[in-house]
Amino acid sequence: MNLEIQVPGDETLSVLETAALLRELTAGLIGVADFDEALAALVRIAREAVAGVDWCGFTALRAGEPAGVAASDPALAGLDDLRHGPDSPAMSAIHRREMILSADLSREPRWPEWTTQARELGVRGVVSAPVDVDEHVIGAINLYASTPEALSTRHQLTAMLLAEHAGLLLAAVRDAQRRAARAGELDAALLGEGVVGQAVGVIMTQRGCPAPEALEVLRSAAAALDIPLREVAERLVVTVSRPREN
Repeated sequence: MNLEIQVPGDETLSVLETAALLRELTAGLIGVADFDEALAALVRIAREAVAGVDWCGFTALRAGEPAGVAASDPALAGLDDLRHGPDSPAMSAIHRREMILSADLSREPRWPEWTTQARELGVRGVVSAPVDVDEHVIGAINLYASTPEALSTRHQLTAMLLAEHAGLLLAAVRDAQRRAARAGELDAALLGEGVVGQAVGVIMTQRGCPAPEALEVLRSAAAALDIPLREVAERLVVTVSRPREN
């Protein structure tokens, strides 16, 4: 069965091809815990998986300020940063919230400074698609071609699908980062708390392990006994503090 998505210009995008691309993107980002690492994986996968694309970049904004830039080729990273302000395809896509296509930069009147630099680097075509990550981060994924007219409506559709899927995955990465940061803050607070800190110290002495591992032992005990962490800590401290009978 040949399933295809029809796009303008009688071009088609295989559903199986699309599924393979999104599956590869998911596999590449699902285990990543750092946002910048996720961006690097995204542009690498897009560059390798999308036919007709020679380079891929990502421009990200956090609350209106630079949040991150990633490029499949470091030599082209400058095309994705904000030195050009609004004068770039990525910023046009972000501000207008729509797909931007320039199939032949030799005939492109928009973004004159950016276009000059892009052509000097060998770029002849670009597609930029806006990416919504969360309430604090937005961005654009940028697909570049080294030959004119290599990018088409087919690539616009691919960029749109990439943007939608990448936005969900990047949001998950940022959420995991926030949860990890909160857990770290909680751990720091617990370690500084009287009885819990004392109990952690006891476990560290007994097992010769670092504080995070000792805290996890305490948490496991609390879960197994189904009682609050502080109560487990109090019991442990009382037990080791009790004078031994002769």
